Amino acid sequence: MSDSARIVIIGGGVGGASVAYHLTQLGERDVVLLERDALTSGSTFHSAGLVGQLRADPTLTRMNQYSVELYRTLDAGWTECGGIKLASTPERMEEIRRQIGWARTFGLPLEEISVAEAVELFPLMDPEGVVGAAYLPTDGQIDPSQLCYALAERARAGGAKLRTGTRVLGIEVTGGRVTGVRTDQGDIACEIVVNCGGMFAAEIGRMAGVRVPIVPMSHQYVVTDAFHDHANLPTLRDPDLLVYYRQEVRGLVMGGYERRCAPWTAGPDAYDAIPADFNGRLLPEDWPRFEEISDNSRVRVPAMADVGIRKLINGPEAFTPDNEFCLGETEVGGFFVAAGFCAHGIAGAGGIGKVMAEWIVEGEPGMDLWHMDVRRFGRHYSSPSYTLKRAVENYETYYDIRYPGHERSAGRPLRVSPAYGWHAAHGAAFGEKSGWERVNHYTANETPGEDERPAGWAGRSWSPAIGAEHRATRTAAGLFDESSFAKIEVTGPDAAELLEWVCDNRVARDVGAVTYTQALNRRGGIECDFTVTRRGEREFLVVTGTAFGAHDLGWLRKQAARTSADVRIADVTGQYACFALWGPRARDVLAGLTPEPADHPFMTARELTVGDVPVLALRVTFVGEHGWELYCSSEYGLALWQTLWAAGRPHGLVAGGYRAIDSLRLEKGYRVWGADLGPETTPYEAGLGFCVKPDKDFLGKDALDPRPARRLRCLTLDDPRAVALGNEPVRLAGRVVSRVTSGGYGYTARASIAYAYLPADESAPGAPVEVEVEGRWVPGTVVKGPVVP
Repeated sequence: MSDSARIVIIGGGVGGASVAYHLTQLGERDVVLLERDALTSGSTFHSAGLVGQLRADPTLTRMNQYSVELYRTLDAGWTECGGIKLASTPERMEEIRRQIGWARTFGLPLEEISVAEAVELFPLMDPEGVVGAAYLPTDGQIDPSQLCYALAERARAGGAKLRTGTRVLGIEVTGGRVTGVRTDQGDIACEIVVNCGGMFAAEIGRMAGVRVPIVPMSHQYVVTDAFHDHANLPTLRDPDLLVYYRQEVRGLVMGGYERRCAPWTAGPDAYDAIPADFNGRLLPEDWPRFEEISDNSRVRVPAMADVGIRKLINGPEAFTPDNEFCLGETEVGGFFVAAGFCAHGIAGAGGIGKVMAEWIVEGEPGMDLWHMDVRRFGRHYSSPSYTLKRAVENYETYYDIRYPGHERSAGRPLRVSPAYGWHAAHGAAFGEKSGWERVNHYTANETPGEDERPAGWAGRSWSPAIGAEHRATRTAAGLFDESSFAKIEVTGPDAAELLEWVCDNRVARDVGAVTYTQALNRRGGIECDFTVTRRGEREFLVVTGTAFGAHDLGWLRKQAARTSADVRIADVTGQYACFALWGPRARDVLAGLTPEPADHPFMTARELTVGDVPVLALRVTFVGEHGWELYCSSEYGLALWQTLWAAGRPHGLVAGGYRAIDSLRLEKGYRVWGADLGPETTPYEAGLGFCVKPDKDFLGKDALDPRPARRLRCLTLDDPRAVALGNEPVRLAGRVVSRVTSGGYGYTARASIAYAYLPADESAPGAPVEVEVEGRWVPGTVVKGPVVP
């Protein structure tokens, strides 16, 4: 075996084969794929093989669409039989109609069909209790092993070397970068390692000092005897019954996601340690646990009660804590991961290989992959027990309807603000993000008799308290706990130089200056969106969103490594509490608490005391009202909150939550990364050209076009109770041109507000648009934001 290669891929399943093939497509020839046993001997050989394309995440949908395009060209048993999704409850039908709207934005021919049409397509089903259905003719099924072999053969033809029967024993890391792989057949020096280990990915990650948060879950399905003569049956999913079906010659494959699942535990304390000889093997049949799925399957396909069962397949599948893939480069330079396929990796395998190859070759992904980025998992996921709780909850709710504001329950509470006890005592309704308990709203603020509940899904998690907290902030003052905000310190001799290179705005200004800025990738896309406060000549504080701390920390460290900057970049989130005091009377609230006026200008910071507490006061806002973000060391947090609360009550101060913040920011046109902004949008497209300083050098500058073909536009809908939540199609001049990035109800404007990227030359203020909200096209208008000046 060669003792060196540029790229080593570990894992000979469908993921590893796809990455290898797509790397050769990009001209990489020095590629070696290592497989401990035979190709497909991990999870691939026992996968069920269904290929569905539409997902709630736009990027994953595009990846799955590419997979289908690729599979059509392979000799791998691809059958484009179409796919049916049934609704056995009215609530599921609402979900399906929303998904039909999403599909329009991707050009997917998903259509609603009648129950009779569903029976015609899948005659084995009993229509009793079925409310409706949707059909996607371009979905299908494929033989997973044939797919893996076909991709591997193309990789080999492109110059990649495949080495089976080769067990990886260790990964060499030097100076924070991967430098080699040790195997039982010899060592390989390399620049890049791609961990495509499937259920073994966590074990492989540990060899490089990296935690890959996946849990092998026992997933079962049956293969029936032959019992019908129908040809080319579509795949069939009935999520309300937790079951799926596909044709297998003249029989069926049937499986599902039971409510009481079984993580595959190899030992009482080491559930991600898999026996070394577990190759090409299955787990023992567990008929009692499969009983729930078996009983449900007979409801929809009565023949399942009498048909013979050829075999029960019980194979471990690698699940992540949030049901999204684990992709991308880790904190160890050159060590990539493509694992955690959550039982839908066959549908995504083609797209996974493509985006991973581009990521490896170009140094950054070509699509917005944050929802799948391995770095999205914070330090709390280094805990095996927390990871297990989340993965189990995810599996057992796999087919649940994800309503807006859906909250996870496993592993809570974990990360809490110093004022958490106060919030709980005052009726807080908590949400969770990145392990943090955050106030959504306070039930004590609910106003009897006031009902502005949006129609449909948007009204499901609604509370009148949201409007009360919103209006109090606009008219008096609101107090919000933002301690979960991610906080990053950048210090050292090259801190200013590094941040000037990373940020499109000028951030190395006077000490005390606060700058709103973006960090761009080489394509000019927005990788980060945050504020930078200069606290000293060599000291800066970066504040970003709760869910983006790990991402932005990783991006800054990556740029520091690329430029060899002499800096220290540290996550200090837990060291500081942060409370936002905003509103026209915020100054009155603070006036009696500080020894001297807090009258420093907007977008500046100042050290002062509030009551007995030393704070860093930033004159910034995310709601469009006068006020401050007040940062203090965490041990002072409760005292600061109580001080502000007591001082504010005579001035009409109301404690508020994140639902009110979202409504307030929509009215003022403040963007959110991960929804309105992302790696595929530029500052000029997003209406943030004012941040760009073309008179300085910064990463991504050369890719920017100040006259983009599309722009983020603000829309108001004619029906204020029809509230878009994200991904709804937007129609301009009778054609679908975009999707909603974010939306909600503005309680000051009393309007339904949405944002979408529209063609710049067709979407001037006043242009009529339509947004499909839950199956109904709602007229609206492009407005010159902000809706509330």
